[in-house]
Amino acid sequence: MLILRSLLFTAWLYLSMPIFAIGLSPALLMPHRYAMAVIKVWARFVLFGLRWIAGIRVEVRGLEHRPTGPALLAPKHQGMLDVVAPFTFLDDPCFVLKKELMGLPFFGWFAWKTAMIPVDRSAGSTALKTMVKQSRARLTDNRQIVIFPEGTRSEPGAPADYKPGVAAIYRDLDVACWPVATNSGCHWPAHGFIYRPGVVVFEFLEPIPAGLKRAEFMKRLEDGVETASTALLEADSK
Repeated sequence: MLILRSLLFTAWLYLSMPIFAIGLSPALLMPHRYAMAVIKVWARFVLFGLRWIAGIRVEVRGLEHRPTGPALLAPKHQGMLDVVAPFTFLDDPCFVLKKELMGLPFFGWFAWKTAMIPVDRSAGSTALKTMVKQSRARLTDNRQIVIFPEGTRSEPGAPADYKPGVAAIYRDLDVACWPVATNSGCHWPAHGFIYRPGVVVFEFLEPIPAGLKRAEFMKRLEDGVETASTALLEADSK
């Protein structure tokens, strides 16, 4: 039954992309808010299928800490759900993502239209400068910059490996940073297609104030996200 439900949800997920992208493609010719609205409706459609087909419910905690207006968010990244779900609880998210994703059909069209921030990982320091510059512009547009501190998905409970990109944005833009913990990888894994029923939690933590030295900022970010994510994983296993 678990395999069947997982296969059905996989079909639901991947068929939804071209259906929404092609069916609502006129939004690509309209102002930003229309394309973002398409993504938000699609994200809710995915979460609807996730709950009723795969038996996975998404819960958002720490809403008293959720930012409104321009902000920098640094969530734990354990799977694709970490990219989908924020569109349902953030006003106007802007993800820092791999440049290669911008070239994908459907996904890349709307990522381009909604001005996501592509990063060319092979460009070294130039990529970092470009990312900071674009992040500054998106903040000016009152958007929430979402950057995964580890740069890629990690298995639940795996040792953390935080990259310098989030520190560069935090320092150069002189903004507070909102950490976000999750246990998403327990139910929507980074690899494979078996979706395990249960509750995925996204938890907003207290923001880290602007102006800290890089070492202190990174320590507070990693300690906060990893401690809270571990707690969610432990609660999930009981």
